[in-house]
Amino acid sequence: MKDYFGVLQLLKRFGIYVYTGDRHVDIDMVQSEVKDLYDSGLLMQEDYLQAMLILRKEASEL
Repeated sequence: MKDYFGVLQLLKRFGIYVYTGDRHVDIDMVQSEVKDLYDSGLLMQEDYLQAMLILRKEASEL
């Protein structure tokens, strides 16, 4: 997982698809989904931290 697309692919493995047409809303929803997966114990800490770092970087670039 190296970029935003990689995070979306991670979510796709769990059957989660996020697309609203608004990039800001998409990033917020993806962050929420990643956090929920981590809190549920389905995501390892390393993957969670890497995904959140990518999403924060993506949000700051908008």
